[in-house]
Amino acid sequence: MGVDVGTTKIAVLLLNTETRKVETVHTVPNASEITDAQGKAKGWSEWSAEKVAELTFKAIAKVAAHSRSKQVKAIGVTGQMHGTVLVSHDGQAVTPFIGWQDRRCDENVPGENFSYISRMVDLAGEHGFQREGCKPATGYMGSTLFWLKENHALPSKPVTACFLPDYIVMRMTGQPPVTDPTNAGSSGIFDVTSRKWDLLLVQKLGIPSELLPEVKKSGEPVGELAKEAAEKTGLPQGTPVCVACGDNQASFLGSVSNRQVSVLVNVGTGGQISLWVPEYIKAKNLETRCYLDESYLLVGAELCGGRSYALLQKFFLEVGRAFFGAKTTDELYQTMTQLASKVPSGSDGLVCEPLFAGTRWDPSRRAAWLGVNEMNFTPGHFARSLLEGVAARFKALYDSAVQAGLSPRNFLVGSGNAVRKNFLLAEILSETFGMPLQVPVNVEEAAFGAALLSAVGCRRFPSVDEAARLVEYSAGF
Repeated sequence: MGVDVGTTKIAVLLLNTETRKVETVHTVPNASEITDAQGKAKGWSEWSAEKVAELTFKAIAKVAAHSRSKQVKAIGVTGQMHGTVLVSHDGQAVTPFIGWQDRRCDENVPGENFSYISRMVDLAGEHGFQREGCKPATGYMGSTLFWLKENHALPSKPVTACFLPDYIVMRMTGQPPVTDPTNAGSSGIFDVTSRKWDLLLVQKLGIPSELLPEVKKSGEPVGELAKEAAEKTGLPQGTPVCVACGDNQASFLGSVSNRQVSVLVNVGTGGQISLWVPEYIKAKNLETRCYLDESYLLVGAELCGGRSYALLQKFFLEVGRAFFGAKTTDELYQTMTQLASKVPSGSDGLVCEPLFAGTRWDPSRRAAWLGVNEMNFTPGHFARSLLEGVAARFKALYDSAVQAGLSPRNFLVGSGNAVRKNFLLAEILSETFGMPLQVPVNVEEAAFGAALLSAVGCRRFPSVDEAARLVEYSAGF
């Protein structure tokens, strides 16, 4: 069984490793945000971890109603890899889950003209964050713990910092929370080269090291389904539960059948590119993340994607309403894509930089259309050039990885709703990368990857490479 606990939805599926088929899948919206109006005005993002667990158990129960659920050999869990919730030693959440979208660490330190993130960088010193694989960012566990410490908001009683999927595993097993390198590496205070907490950095930041959870091997069985969780889910008590992993790594496993030759581009509201490397390397504008064995992923995230196309759609709709009295959005995306498909590659010289929200590395960047002339000043050209601009952003990240030493790849995998629902974007990605693009059969790639990893954990497969061979593709471009 694979369980993916995201902040948008929770997905659960049952995988038959003999037939290589997903037998059943169920998703539910994650309606557990509790951020109040004052918090939202500050850009905070707070969620009820208890409510997330209850929604997860209900989703599992739906899948457990399947006739084969009693034969579940192991449960794999993944989910949102950024953010944190503090739990007491008796397993109670004593803070909300503070999610990846939380902006409190971008606030200025009281009485100063610099942010909490800037303060962290200053305390870490010249060589701080060198081995973390990522820069500190608001919404990361390390940053949130630093904010809580600076604001005297850490609980007085002993607690453990917990990633959301690790909290779910704790609730399933009744065991103390543990994590793995893929989740710990998202904290900004974990040494991804030694795969241990960077205790020197933690000390410089003044974060109590006793807050940090024990780190286990990815996919390792860490406990069995406890009585209470078994009653709520309908699964047999004693079913093995594996340590949770990060959703980026689970999605890679659930999407890529051959990691040595593949590039994974996932495009949803935003998007990211993921590339497997056997050893640690650094590349400009990409994070180096621990993978599910002893290897790594180079990951580049972009804020553009479906969000940018939606902004253009909104603009067209407002023009329609203002000038022609349009009242519906029905088929507008389809019309945009149809018009764009009639425009030649290169959009007759129109170039779009779809950076409406900036980039993770330069939040001040903004979108632009360049090369507008009498020929290309049409809705179709604007739609196609935006899609080409999105593809170009991902290709630039791939090129950066190659310049850093990545061996060139020849196979492109496209996942996410923006790829699955927009054939033209898929074609443009393939053309931009100069590689054939394939789309995975399984829509819930992260839950599928979590199920595969649990199959490795219970020794159904000898390695993640072997498990990845179950990945199949449904469409090619």
